[in-house]
Amino acid sequence: MAVTPSSVSPDTPDVLDLDPAFALHRGGKLEVRSTVPVRDAADLALAYTPGVARVCTAIAERPELVNDYTWVPNVVAVVSDGTAVLGLGDIGPAAAMPVMEGKALLFKEFAGVDAVPICLDCTDVDALVETVVRLAPSFGGINLEDISAPRCFEVEERLRELLDIPVFHDDQHGTAIVVLAALRNAARLTGRTLGDLRAVVAGAGASGVAVSRILLNAGIGDIAVSDSKGLIYRGRDGLNPVKEALARDTNRAGLRGSTEEALAGADVFVGLSGSTVSERAIASMAPGSIVFALSNPDPEVHPEIARRHARVVATGRSDFPNQINNVLAFPGVFRGALDVRATTITENMKVAAADALAAVVGDDDLSADYVIPSPFDERVAPAVVAAVAAQARADGVARL
Repeated sequence: MAVTPSSVSPDTPDVLDLDPAFALHRGGKLEVRSTVPVRDAADLALAYTPGVARVCTAIAERPELVNDYTWVPNVVAVVSDGTAVLGLGDIGPAAAMPVMEGKALLFKEFAGVDAVPICLDCTDVDALVETVVRLAPSFGGINLEDISAPRCFEVEERLRELLDIPVFHDDQHGTAIVVLAALRNAARLTGRTLGDLRAVVAGAGASGVAVSRILLNAGIGDIAVSDSKGLIYRGRDGLNPVKEALARDTNRAGLRGSTEEALAGADVFVGLSGSTVSERAIASMAPGSIVFALSNPDPEVHPEIARRHARVVATGRSDFPNQINNVLAFPGVFRGALDVRATTITENMKVAAADALAAVVGDDDLSADYVIPSPFDERVAPAVVAAVAAQARADGVARL
């Protein structure tokens, strides 16, 4: 039974618990537990005063010791301003907290990473950047979440420049990593490489831009990106700097018009826009086409319709095969980066994560309904962790 807050009186909040989602969230989803015992005065003297003073003094003299004698190198801040929460939009920092708690829960459950949800009551880019920079000494990494585009691009870029710890906007890069992994396997299933494929990405927000960038970096044959006004191309009026850069690097064929027009003869469709695409447009794609309709809760085209024409279909939903789920990426990416105390997360580390994730699906298991593993596949996190850590060392950004 689904019960909405508007359907009950504020003085009878327990009625909300008739909905299992509310019941699960009551009291929050996280707690802090100690890792050392405090059984007597001797334990107390070591864990707190006077023993703690010796540790503080040592760190003051040698700041790098914070990584050995505190939890800092194993804890991530999950930061949002609540302006682009799931499919709900700008609902504010308080309403964003259940999602950030959930993100922290997934960090711990899937990769053993401690994470603290932080919802900020500010939306100005300068204020966001300054606040996170001031918080940064308490954390080994920063996971940005649900910050609206195009501000999210500037926030991440500036924080990456200012901080010497990993900064990762999961709405962008988590999605991109999983899409690349699934697309590699879909291409393998259909006897092609990424270089053979022409893709159309619907959506030029945070995830659309990041997916396009990682596919370019991985060697996609060609890619055209569309926004609410149609295809992005060089010389189109009204493009912001992010879209201008996309126009320079994508759409080598110079296509103009709508998403559906661009799909004619295309090999791949990636939907990240919340719009709809007709069956006719999907039918016009090349033989053996690949359709990733990733908008939630309603994909751009229903999977059953897409399957009439496409060889591989993926969505963002758990009730259909091939779920593109960010939890396949971000826990392992951060675990790998934290394990080697990386100063940043490079583009090569993201591609390495995608390649490791794709490799979890072996040749014997690969099928149209299985191009990406389940988040509950216990092989996923270790594979991503190892690949990211190795690539961080190869890229020269590891401190261990």
